[in-house]
Amino acid sequence: MNIIYIHGLDSGANSTKGILLENYCQQYHPDINVVRPDLNKTPDQVFRQILSLIESLNNNDDAQLETSNMVLVGSSLGGYFSTLVSNHIDCPALLLNPSTQPHVTLQRFADESILARNDRNEVSTNKVLYTTAGGWNITYSDLQWFAEHQLAAVNYPNKIAVLIKEGDELLDPNLSAKFYQQHGAKVILQAEGDHRFSDFGEQLPMVIDMLRQLL
Repeated sequence: MNIIYIHGLDSGANSTKGILLENYCQQYHPDINVVRPDLNKTPDQVFRQILSLIESLNNNDDAQLETSNMVLVGSSLGGYFSTLVSNHIDCPALLLNPSTQPHVTLQRFADESILARNDRNEVSTNKVLYTTAGGWNITYSDLQWFAEHQLAAVNYPNKIAVLIKEGDELLDPNLSAKFYQQHGAKVILQAEGDHRFSDFGEQLPMVIDMLRQLL
């Protein structure tokens, strides 16, 4: 099995959850390969990089672009991208406190003056609104991309499982749960907790079981 860990905003290839997952698999499941790409890029580049990585890993297994041995684990904004990719190529994915409306939640980085000037000043779309810890310079053009690629459906709900902490202080857990539930995906709501999924290490045995069930 190949697992691609898709990190969230203000994270990177060395995210805590990604490292915990890789170390756990190396110790207890050596047959599982965990890949932790750095995705601090524009959303279009992220989407294309994930597809390219899946293709590359499958080619290494003498396969074409199919996902029988591939699964994504996406956290927060990584959950959004995992859903987007799953919808595109029928790839299984486990989502952790997924973002479902980045075109809305990331608007906090855009001030009213940029929004007001947009129609009159094309340069404003390239103004840096926020720089993530990993170095992605978020611009209004990125927000436009998210607005043009909203999650409207879950095309393969039997390939999606979602873990959501009711104590998520950053994203609305009820909003995320409702979206995936109404599209038929398996959703597990866990009491309390936080957005960072601080007890992720303790849940790794269950996580691996869930991943195997998705394949």
